[in-house]
Amino acid sequence: MEQRIAVIVSAVFAIPLMLAFLAVARSAGSAGNSDEIAASAARWRRTTLWGLVVLFVPAIALSLMRLPYPKGDAAPDVIVEAKGTQWAWQVAPAAVSTGQLVEIRVSTSDVNHGFGLYDAGNRLVAQTQAMPGYTNVIRHRFTGAGTYRVLCLEYCGLGHHTMTAQIVVNAGSVTGGNQP
Repeated sequence: MEQRIAVIVSAVFAIPLMLAFLAVARSAGSAGNSDEIAASAARWRRTTLWGLVVLFVPAIALSLMRLPYPKGDAAPDVIVEAKGTQWAWQVAPAAVSTGQLVEIRVSTSDVNHGFGLYDAGNRLVAQTQAMPGYTNVIRHRFTGAGTYRVLCLEYCGLGHHTMTAQIVVNAGSVTGGNQP
């Protein structure tokens, strides 16, 4: 679905570029005095500006309405702490429920790590950097039950490949999570 939208948007924005190219190519060999050429250029600039406004404003509005991330002002249902160390992730709590807004707070105390969250089909669901002295936050609402793997996305030393953990997403209610 997202790829289809990207192709449509690309095509819509390519059309004005092609028209601009054709207009410049057509006018390159035209004769006339400088006042006529300046007036034609001014008309073209006004037309192009309004055309871009007509294209960009709806595109931006649609993009903002379809953002895949939960709104930042909603309180999370569960807070998950994910701390990276060479060469392991400590994730607590390691179980959440479908439908819950989960806030994952990612940090590390040693070196940079890349926090990658993968679903059962090995598709990257969410990712962020884990940096010493800083906490990055991911908000995600899990829609499907299953085991989600946590992998390190940035080479962090000899044991990098062993740096895994998991978050289990249950279809039912989970108690004992960190509530805000």
